[in-house]
Amino acid sequence: MSRPAQPQGERPIPDDVVERALASEDLMVEGRILVSSNAALLVSLSVDRRRLHAIYKPVARERPLWDYPDGTLAGRERAAYLVSELGGWHVVPPTVLREEGPLGSGSVQLWVDGESSSVVDIIAPGSVPDGWTAVIEGSDQHGSAVLLVHTTDPATRRVAVLDLVLNTSDRKGSHLIRSAATDHVWGVDHGVSLGVEPKVRTVLWGFMGQPLGDADLEPVHRLRSALEDSRSDELALHLTQDELAALAERTDALLEQRVFPGPSPDWPAVPWPAL
Repeated sequence: MSRPAQPQGERPIPDDVVERALASEDLMVEGRILVSSNAALLVSLSVDRRRLHAIYKPVARERPLWDYPDGTLAGRERAAYLVSELGGWHVVPPTVLREEGPLGSGSVQLWVDGESSSVVDIIAPGSVPDGWTAVIEGSDQHGSAVLLVHTTDPATRRVAVLDLVLNTSDRKGSHLIRSAATDHVWGVDHGVSLGVEPKVRTVLWGFMGQPLGDADLEPVHRLRSALEDSRSDELALHLTQDELAALAERTDALLEQRVFPGPSPDWPAVPWPAL
């Protein structure tokens, strides 16, 4: 599956060139993402004689989380990218962990152009369009009933399956980006993922209970194979042995049960805010 991270109409930059640039080129801070609970800076850098944007998350500005006491959120961002690549999902933009940056070590993830409302949206009840499914009903600021809905196309489904593997605990609608150049859906912001306890929290529960077919499980098979050999060695730099074991157990469960599971009763099913 292709990885359309480059602007339409421009020749693609090889993946290894992008990663090397993210890891080594000077980062120019252009602004801060104010809605982020931890520091997230918009930066620009030179990649193959082009000026591209990225999101830089410095470790020094991370707030401690009781349920993720080990490693760093930046390391989990890198680990989520590695899992996406090992399985062949290719839905996490190129992400590196670098030692030097404007505020020290941190993760740097390539910025991808697109928007979220074509993946997740809020609509009036009774008007779910074809190709969309309802997740929950709620109220808007005026007390009127609304529905949280998401698309059911293969690109959205692909991210939903990866979230089960990653144990993603904060999949807001704004973390899903449909490419401006293609129909590809990207998933971003994985600092709170890959924990041990089941705590998937996502806006993509519309697939719950549906069978997982061969196309859904093909990347799960590839990841499970990679976890058995040296291809996955770098994951041990960012995750504990218990977290690695839990990752393997989640892949085994999906391959055995072949059904999109429901949320854990011990953890909120949908993040807040949902978008």
